[in-house]
This record gives sequence, structure tokens and C-alpha cells, in this order.
Amino acid sequence: MQFIISVIDDATASATSEEMEAIDRFNEKLVANGHWIFAGGLAAPDSATLVDNRSGLKSITPGPLFAATENFSGCWIINAESEQVALELAVEGSLCCNRKVELRPFLG
Repeated sequence: MQFIISVIDDATASATSEEMEAIDRFNEKLVANGHWIFAGGLAAPDSATLVDNRSGLKSITPGPLFAATENFSGCWIINAESEQVALELAVEGSLCCNRKVELRPFLG
């Protein structure tokens, strides 16, 4: 099963050096245990562009979909043999990055 662990923050690139070291160790553990697919940080929400080309609308709007204090600042995409294992990894990831995270399974 594949899951996304989305990191929630009110800033971007805000991790301390200690948090980055903990994140690196967590990433190494994910790789070593076969859970790793991808991880990455996101630029600030004000760098987003909302595109809607349904029915040829070609609407392009600067900025994020939602104006909120907290936004997604990065993510891990992982393999886990069960939702329980994914939840345990999300709990550990939250501790390592010192942020709230949201765990969601991919469909299929």
C-alpha cells in the first residue's frame, strides 16, 4: 500500500539544523526498511499557481487554492504493508520534523 505523509507548517524551509538531522535519519530508516518512495519540501504557498482548464477555461490564477495560516510544506510518499505501519511511520515522521503531519492512503 502507498501513502502520503504531508507535513504541515506555517512557514517554508523553517526546519532547524537539529530537525534536518532528525529528518535525514528518518529518511535513511525509510530507505533501509523498504518504505521509501519519495520525499521533498515545497516552496511557500504564495509561489503556487492555480490552473483550471476544465472545458477549455484556461484560467490561471497566482496563489494557492486556500488562504490558510498552515499549509503543506513537504511530504513523504511511502510503501507500508498496512495502515497501522503507515500510521506508526507518520507518528515518527511528525516527531522527527517537529510538525503536524497528515497521513492519507493512495487509492487503488
